[in-house]
Amino acid sequence: MSKTKTKKFRGSRTCGGGTTKNRRGAGNRGGRGRAGGCKHHNVRAMQLGYAYGKHGFKRPLKMIHDASVVNVGELDELADQLVDEGFAKLEDDVYSMNLKDLDIEKVLGAGQVTKNLAITANGFSASARDKIEATGGTCIEIGK
Repeated sequence: MSKTKTKKFRGSRTCGGGTTKNRRGAGNRGGRGRAGGCKHHNVRAMQLGYAYGKHGFKRPLKMIHDASVVNVGELDELADQLVDEGFAKLEDDVYSMNLKDLDIEKVLGAGQVTKNLAITANGFSASARDKIEATGGTCIEIGK
């Protein structure tokens, strides 16, 4: 039975690494971390999928704007509650509401419309406009 490496190098100052200065820094392994990925470790870098340099396009933050939206089905369900809270008015079976008061910019067309709605907003999708006008309501678009 042969000796284990630990036993073999007991008492040996360098543990088989040559002179004392040979295994002193990271030079014996070609650098630390991702060093040499474009030079002497390029095969390893390719296998590990390292990507050097700039890639892709990042949109400027001032151009990014998420519009606040609501579906017509939700407005239809919440119409009575909005009247109670003072965000909408009910006159002659017509629920009139200004979505600017609720900080909503655009109305989308998901859901069903059963009530007569007169909605004022910055924008409407085509399906939302069709559903609102099919029940006799009106869409008033205001500029930003």
